[in-house]
Amino acid sequence: MHKRNLLPALYPAALLVMAQMAAAQAKPMPAVQAAVLTIQADKSLAKVSPTLYGLMTEEINHSYDGGLYAELIRNRAMQHDPSAVPAWAALPEWPLVLIGSARATATLDAKDGPSAELTRSLKLTVQQADADNPAGVRNDGFWGIPLRPNTTYSGSLYAKANAGAAGPLTVRLVNNNTGATIATAQIPTLSPEWKQYGFTLKTGTIAASEDNHFELAAAHPGTYWLDMVSLFPPTYNNTPNGNRVDLMEKLAAMHPAFLRLPGGNYLEGNTIAQRFRWRQTLGPLVDRPTHMSPWGYRSSDGLGLLEYLKWCEDLHMQPVLAVYAGYSLRGEHVAPGKDLQPYVQSALDEIEYVTGSAQTRWGEERVKDGHPAPFPLTYIEVGNEDNFDKSNSYDVRFTQFYDAIRKQYPHLQIIATAPVKSRTPDVIDEHYYRTPEEFFNDASHYDQASRKGPKIFVGEWATMEGSPTPDMGAALSDAAWMTGLERNSDLVIMAAYAPLLVNVHPMAMQWTPNLIGYDALHNYGSPSYYAQVLFSNHLGTEVTGSALAGAGPRLYESVTRDEAKHILYVKIVNAASAPQSLKIHIAGVHGIDSHARLLELHGHSMEETNTLADPMRIAPVSSSIAGVASSFQRSIPPDSISVFEIHYH
Repeated sequence: MHKRNLLPALYPAALLVMAQMAAAQAKPMPAVQAAVLTIQADKSLAKVSPTLYGLMTEEINHSYDGGLYAELIRNRAMQHDPSAVPAWAALPEWPLVLIGSARATATLDAKDGPSAELTRSLKLTVQQADADNPAGVRNDGFWGIPLRPNTTYSGSLYAKANAGAAGPLTVRLVNNNTGATIATAQIPTLSPEWKQYGFTLKTGTIAASEDNHFELAAAHPGTYWLDMVSLFPPTYNNTPNGNRVDLMEKLAAMHPAFLRLPGGNYLEGNTIAQRFRWRQTLGPLVDRPTHMSPWGYRSSDGLGLLEYLKWCEDLHMQPVLAVYAGYSLRGEHVAPGKDLQPYVQSALDEIEYVTGSAQTRWGEERVKDGHPAPFPLTYIEVGNEDNFDKSNSYDVRFTQFYDAIRKQYPHLQIIATAPVKSRTPDVIDEHYYRTPEEFFNDASHYDQASRKGPKIFVGEWATMEGSPTPDMGAALSDAAWMTGLERNSDLVIMAAYAPLLVNVHPMAMQWTPNLIGYDALHNYGSPSYYAQVLFSNHLGTEVTGSALAGAGPRLYESVTRDEAKHILYVKIVNAASAPQSLKIHIAGVHGIDSHARLLELHGHSMEETNTLADPMRIAPVSSSIAGVASSFQRSIPPDSISVFEIHYH
């Protein structure tokens, strides 16, 4: 039967349906109910912790080497492998440099180095070379050597040569794509004994690029030993052995109050022998032995204890110093008592290095290292995630550390990383890695928590969605969780997203998601990063009385006030897929400025995110809104984070 034969029979039914639809459209649609946020601006529920938002990071995802720490040479100390020289020679991806008729070999000399700590070096044996046909080695850095126009790079190396190979040694920066030499320097004479040589390399008018490599080449036959080869770009605050400028600026924009150092698993190490040994990270770089990190690669320890503390100075943060407490990731632990005592003493010495005067043993060492003034210190964390210690020894181990630290430093606040019974810690560290749904459902986690026990440090937390960095859905979940942290910041005194940093090269990553992504040359903040920036930059000094009524299941709020500035910070997270009408009633003040600042972060979908190619796809938008009064109404966009900055008097 053909369809056209059905049409006459369908007309009456179709006309009836159309008439019913027209009648329905003619009726007024029910109004979407507005949620009501009532703010009692003169009611202070609690003081906001001035240290609420801070940083936690460690050597993971090449966060330091190949990340924040500005060193450009990978495996600079030739310590990464006991039988080879990765990143330098004898591998196809890092070939020898042999120009024309030059002939040479490169191997690891496992018995000769420039210091008692660095006993391995790269041995370059040149059979044939001259000025026009040099032979040498190449280093591609951390997936590229980033170069910018008209920039000076500072370098140094330790070298020696046999009597027949006195020099010269040429240093070059070379473009991978064109083979063009971008900058060059020369070390004219080498000694038969280990000696440090400095050099500078200056680029000209070039395009910024990471597609470059570093070369060291000899123009004379002989044997050359090379070690501790280093190259730095300009660093943040021009600090020698310092940090990468763009990443430090990204962190500074967060206005962090503290840095938890030296990190979580990085503190413990996979084994006791691989723990963070703070003493071995001090002094000249040539005297730092390096060590294996828990994440499958070796740490240069260029970013050592003093560099952490200077990092805190640079960003006006206070250190939260974690000390090794006798437990490592693969289950090794130190028995409490006499076996643990050297580790307790090490913690006391470390505190003395940080805070001691020049008249103390370790304070004097800090002065010798170039920092006469003690650093401020309030918090000491004993261990990391010791709830994973199946020996159940943490309670006793914590007690031994607690008693020793409390006796010598009674003013310090001591943080436990697992529940303990023998002593009452000042603070307990809690970690949360959850799905968006779990954080949405638990945003009120601390609303009814007891105030009788220790304060809370949420030392690591993140929504586990997005790779290599969080998407918009994760940012909304993060923000929902942070509203709960703010409302309860009399109890939750510190919190830090983790991990903080990731080199997005596939060979560099061990964990996702991470807050800030980068390659050798560029960086970007994730949507969650911008959520952190919004929250940390718009935080009052007191938690203000507020109540939210009539809201859908995905609307979250936090209200704080800055009494000195007379500003209310109203944060609204709408994680629903529809807009939410919101009436805001403000009581308890004499008057409200009619214009307010509004900052909004929102995406077109929960999966939308930022990347190196599109770093600002999701970023805060600032505007001025009119019609603000003691009672006003706004529509809160779907999938959005809104911060109202309202001035009152």
